[in-house]
Amino acid sequence: MTGKLEGRTAVVVGGGQTPGATTGNGRAVALTFAQQGAKVLVVDRDVDSAQETADLVTGEGGVAVAHKADITVESECEGIRDAALEAFGAVDVLHNNVGIVPAGPTESLPAEKWRQGFEVNLTGMWLTCKYLLPHMRERGRGSVVNISSMAGLLAGGEAIAYTTSKAAVHAMTRSLALEYAPHGVRINCVAPGMMDTPMGVDSVARASGAERDEVAAKRAAMVPMGHQGDSWDVANAALFLASDDSAFITGVVLPVDGGFTLRAATH
Repeated sequence: MTGKLEGRTAVVVGGGQTPGATTGNGRAVALTFAQQGAKVLVVDRDVDSAQETADLVTGEGGVAVAHKADITVESECEGIRDAALEAFGAVDVLHNNVGIVPAGPTESLPAEKWRQGFEVNLTGMWLTCKYLLPHMRERGRGSVVNISSMAGLLAGGEAIAYTTSKAAVHAMTRSLALEYAPHGVRINCVAPGMMDTPMGVDSVARASGAERDEVAAKRAAMVPMGHQGDSWDVANAALFLASDDSAFITGVVLPVDGGFTLRAATH
């Protein structure tokens, strides 16, 4: 059976992962894309983590190249494009997965944390799009999948920089989708909810001093389906939006959250 991305190339930005007990979203996406036939450029500012992902891909018989880049540096985003074209000659899919969680309410949040949240969560995604979308436009095809968060669909005073920057990713996704629709390029977004990932659980446990299982249980109890999702749920949604299965879909923000945002809307 031919994979959904057979013969295509993908750039997965944030393809390494935060240390933890489970697989992170970026790594899961890189592996899933490769399993579906794509050649993958795995991008991360931690090149060793990116290389670990690339090694997992090649260990399964796929093709992957690791590339170091910090998306807050414009020249390095341009370099992502150059590295992808040098490695594979073309780019069919851009997957933006990098994000941070600057926590804190308005009155105590340092302005630097606010700026950093937008620099990483929004501007970095815009910069990768800035340099890869012209290539897709020239080819008359391509798919961009941005990862945001269900937080961008809700309000959150204790994490205002995070929720606001993620909501901005949704607005950027829709704006880019409209701009590039006439050129055959689709731009969509996945908004994960409570996911059992290193960033979602392990990082929270480390920061709070709680046990991992305790954090995971509290998060699961908040989900109408009764359990957290995982990185493979995110990866499968990203695959759908990257592939021809969603050929007539653009500008969509797809919650992958087990119904969490539905419950939040009723309270």
